Amino acid sequence: MNFQPLANRVLIEREEEVTTTASGIILPDNAKEKPLQGKVLAVGPDAKEEGISEGDIVVFGKYAGNEITLDNKEYLILNSDDILGILK
Repeated sequence: MNFQPLANRVLIEREEEVTTTASGIILPDNAKEKPLQGKVLAVGPDAKEEGISEGDIVVFGKYAGNEITLDNKEYLILNSDDILGILK
């Protein structure tokens, strides 16, 4: 994959969500919510100036960003303003 976000946009790969509960019940895909954190794969030039870099694990809002598919895999493109914080 070769994708370079423009301006203050960031390409995110959502982290996989746990598919079983603590008691061992397996959750179907339609019962799970999409995770609200992910790994930064690519950063636009303006987002770099804001301190976001590739490899960061970030937290974002539930309805933030736009989903895209690259190489048959789903990703999320966010504006840096939609990122709530970086997990350290």
